[in-house]
Amino acid sequence: MSHPAFTGISRAHLSDLIEELAGPWTASCESALHHRRGRKRKRQAGAGPKHELLFTDRVVVSLVYLRLQLPHAALAELYGIERSTITRAIGEIRPLLAQRGFAVPDRPGIRLRTLADVFAYAEAEAATLRIDGTETQVRRPQAHRRGRTAFISGKKKQNTIKTTTISDGQGRTLWSGADRPGRMHDQTAMRTEGMAEQFRLRPGVKAEVDEGYRGLANEFPEQVSAPPRKPKDDAPDGERHAWREARRRQSSRRICVEHANAEHKQWRPLQRYVGRREHYAQTHRAIAGLVSDRAAARPTRRQTSAELVPASPAAC
Repeated sequence: MSHPAFTGISRAHLSDLIEELAGPWTASCESALHHRRGRKRKRQAGAGPKHELLFTDRVVVSLVYLRLQLPHAALAELYGIERSTITRAIGEIRPLLAQRGFAVPDRPGIRLRTLADVFAYAEAEAATLRIDGTETQVRRPQAHRRGRTAFISGKKKQNTIKTTTISDGQGRTLWSGADRPGRMHDQTAMRTEGMAEQFRLRPGVKAEVDEGYRGLANEFPEQVSAPPRKPKDDAPDGERHAWREARRRQSSRRICVEHANAEHKQWRPLQRYVGRREHYAQTHRAIAGLVSDRAAARPTRRQTSAELVPASPAAC
């Protein structure tokens, strides 16, 4: 089950991940035991009943679930244990994966966990951010329940949860979050999350966005670049051609964040999530953090220009 086809990550990455999570998992288990006892332990550490599923197997099971979204009963059958043990193991490992944050390209050991961290990194590295939203279909709430229509997306015409992704110019994930029901607009979620305040605090940070963040571009025209507005129907042909060319160049600069979202969608839960909606935020951040680890390991490549250049004449 540790094969990359099941876990979605290499065995070397899995080894580093197990070593990284071992300490926080042990601390959380001891904290839970202390809360249950209400006092300090009387016996030495390690005494008492043993775990049916070792820590290494708990990490592997959680990764397999995040990658393929196999039913807990199927995973329990593979390991020959009860389904509740698998559910408990995933419930312990998933929060630890979500709390890891996102890897920084060319900066091993540094993690970005909040929007403030991302904007501070962009200002220090003079990096232009790419911002985009994505949607994942989720279960429909029960009938006659309050807020049932809050998840209906006007674009997808389905019950979805939206998430905002920020990447660099190479399509490497720097941050993913701001989860909200599918009915909420992207720009509303970003203002609720405090992105406008971050642009105000760090005037040197620039970003490329799509049409959904038009209001943000209007408020910060020197920092946020949105697609140019479409000319009127009676505009001359030269103006319409210039608009199409400007839109193409802006899309070429912004398309890398779409590639980052595509990397997330390779994991089955982010294609169609069938679990509880209250666990979606943790699941998404856990997957995005793992994807950022792999993306940050890619070498930085030279960004090709989107400008048009005249073709050189053929040599005789």
